[in-house]
Amino acid sequence: MKLKTFRGGIHPPELKGLTENKPLEKCPLPGKVTIPVQQHTGSPAEPVVKVGDKVLAGQKICELTGFISAVHHASISGEVTYIGPSPHPLGRKMVAVEITSDGQDQWIPLQKASQESLASLSPEGIRERVAQSGIVGLGGAAFPTQVKLSPPEGKKLGLYIANGAECEPYLTCDNRVMIERPKDVVTGLKLLMKGVGVTQGVIAVEANKPEAIAALKNTVLKEPGISLQVMKVKYPQGAEKQLICALTGREVPPGGLPMDVGVAINNVGTAVAVADAVVRGRPLVERAVTVAGSAISEPKNLLVRIGTPLWHVIEQCGGFSKPPVKVIMGGPMMGVAQCSLDAPVIKGTSGIVAFAREDVVEVSYEPCIRCGKCVTACPVRLLPSKLGMLVENSRFLEAKEDRLLDCMECGSCVYVCPANRPMVHWMKFAKSELRKIAAREKSEQRQSA
Repeated sequence: MKLKTFRGGIHPPELKGLTENKPLEKCPLPGKVTIPVQQHTGSPAEPVVKVGDKVLAGQKICELTGFISAVHHASISGEVTYIGPSPHPLGRKMVAVEITSDGQDQWIPLQKASQESLASLSPEGIRERVAQSGIVGLGGAAFPTQVKLSPPEGKKLGLYIANGAECEPYLTCDNRVMIERPKDVVTGLKLLMKGVGVTQGVIAVEANKPEAIAALKNTVLKEPGISLQVMKVKYPQGAEKQLICALTGREVPPGGLPMDVGVAINNVGTAVAVADAVVRGRPLVERAVTVAGSAISEPKNLLVRIGTPLWHVIEQCGGFSKPPVKVIMGGPMMGVAQCSLDAPVIKGTSGIVAFAREDVVEVSYEPCIRCGKCVTACPVRLLPSKLGMLVENSRFLEAKEDRLLDCMECGSCVYVCPANRPMVHWMKFAKSELRKIAAREKSEQRQSA
């Protein structure tokens, strides 16, 4: 059977062998956690605790501040010792709530659901539990899940996808979740489907995950309306628009959302978090993280409490085997290089990848030779070579007209470029400049009004 995929994309080395057979281990609790108010797409959450407060694990410490926002909870029990600017994985200081552990890991009472209450739970009830449990997309974008469960009037959904592609090199935490918790993947998907009123669901997994496929196949066979689809191995198959196109043939329009083509989609880890929240009453305070790379002594898959400093997680893998010259939060293609290991694991942290000197090559870039390789590789059907030249010459508005804002910054163009041109860097820079231009224009309009 021909495996489904999308147009474009690349085939970087998978490098998953370091951890794909490593079961999830509990990361020992740190002495202190730092929980940023901004670890999701949307408006920052608002702290509802103050310095000196005693908190329990699972207790709400940050409240929603808008429709697109997220609740956050204490991931350990202890005392709130600081609220203010702290290191953040995105590279700048952001407001966070710091909790010093009491060593007890005492939890709030968890409200578990019976089979009867689950059967009678309404879509509104599911959305409320998901919102109050602080669940966001765990695939990286960290979009608040309750928003995906609240499509605007007129947007009719017919399909819910559980995304288990995990196409980034090195990362295997989703793979382990599917192998070890297939029933919860399916339960979470069923709850998400009920939350938006759809009867068809599909779990999409790349063909390089045979154990996960076998585990899910046995579970899905018992579930009417849910199917398992094995996908061709290709990067960035896990990007939601590319996965939707590969599965359904529908293309999400530029600037659009999956709901524009009748689809909702979440990561398999998010589905498990939904099952934990609705069935077990457990808010999102922990996630699976892959720790790998040539500078890590013992690569592992760990279950890590939100707010745990990166250095503590790395210590549980034996520390560094070689001096690291680059540490990335996420995968090597779309992850964010870290400037401090004091930054915490947040809800969107799927991996920590540390590289030794021999794996980090510094190259200079050359003029574009117009070979077209980047155009062939681009999964969004852009002209990266042209966009790069426009940005290189500060022609940001022209780049915007050529669909710069549709760039997903996947790095496929950079990977195939024989001239080593830093297209993703330029795209990020141009988007930042366009935001400055928009802010300046808005300010001038206010002044002239």
